[in-house]
Amino acid sequence: MPAITNIEDLKRLYRRRAPKMFYDYCESGSWSEQTFRENSSDFDQLYFRQRVAVDMSGRSTRTQMIGQDVAMPVALAPVGLTGMQSADGEIKAARAAEKFGVPFTLSTMSICSIEDVAAHTSKPFWLQVYTLKDDDFMQRLFDRAKAAKCSAAVITVDLQMMGQRHKDIKNGLSAPPKLTPKSVANMMTKVGWGLEMLQTKRRFFGNIVGHASGVTDPSSLSAWTAEAFDQALNWDRIRQFRKMWDGPLIIKGIMDPRDAREACNVGADAIVVSNHGGRQLDGALSSIRALEPIVEAVGDKIEVHMDSGIRSGQDVLKAIALGAKATYIGRAFVYGLGAMGEAGVTRALEVIHKELDISMAFCGHTDIKTVDRDILMVPKGFSDGFDA
Repeated sequence: MPAITNIEDLKRLYRRRAPKMFYDYCESGSWSEQTFRENSSDFDQLYFRQRVAVDMSGRSTRTQMIGQDVAMPVALAPVGLTGMQSADGEIKAARAAEKFGVPFTLSTMSICSIEDVAAHTSKPFWLQVYTLKDDDFMQRLFDRAKAAKCSAAVITVDLQMMGQRHKDIKNGLSAPPKLTPKSVANMMTKVGWGLEMLQTKRRFFGNIVGHASGVTDPSSLSAWTAEAFDQALNWDRIRQFRKMWDGPLIIKGIMDPRDAREACNVGADAIVVSNHGGRQLDGALSSIRALEPIVEAVGDKIEVHMDSGIRSGQDVLKAIALGAKATYIGRAFVYGLGAMGEAGVTRALEVIHKELDISMAFCGHTDIKTVDRDILMVPKGFSDGFDA
């Protein structure tokens, strides 16, 4: 196997190993994919200030996210269908995150259930939930998370309805996936992936099938997903969810300072500046452009985290310099998972950590907690466009 020195190396291996349907699900955005592309490319407009003759020994990337100790300011983001990228994928990713010392966030639309992941890990993980209409299901979901000792809940607030994702529609990617002769033929060429999937019993949405009303098998899942998401979502509804969950709460999907202030008022512990990886509103600003005005709007009232577009430790460092307390990686760890399973997730975390550690040192810092905007050269107008 060739040396893996960056996330792009893992992506190339992942593309060869994973079925096209699931690769495209990971590596795509909505409509023209402008926001999907700019989430990553906008990082390139931020330049570092290199410092020299600075003692670079004794470096530390350790910090905290919502009061929890982490090895670096990075969590694994919630990604649906992770267990189709690699058999038992959520379990593999959670184990890698636990060993590395960063949080793992389980998606409600995961293949492995909350209970599956809890049974195969020894430390608490986080659970992501959508804003669904069914109060009974939502309360039981939070109760299951509590029973599994999940240490935080992440509420996704930017998916009352799906953005149009052309590749997913053409591939028949839905819940459950609609297999076509073309997609089946492609899957048959992915021998390693297929052999792994044959050896696991976990192939459907473990948090939903057998738990949501009327969803007793995969065939009844499609009708449920078509009706489950609450298009009438408002901040009062989010307050109701806050009452259902009494643990640490993170609100994910904030892209405007006004919404950031609202999130402060509903009792959240942190917000995630996120445009859903460019998979919802195409033409929205990249998350890195939206970050700084949101940080300025909320001050120290709430922790500000960021995701969408992060593919390196340098991206993490730039987000921290612009005021994020922490970041999340989604695609970057899925590339590793699809390429090499649990070892691939570990490799992705190692790559990002090394890039973060060395770049931080070259910028004159030995502790991630001391990094600030001074390490960057930010072009004029980079974060303009908001009336904060």
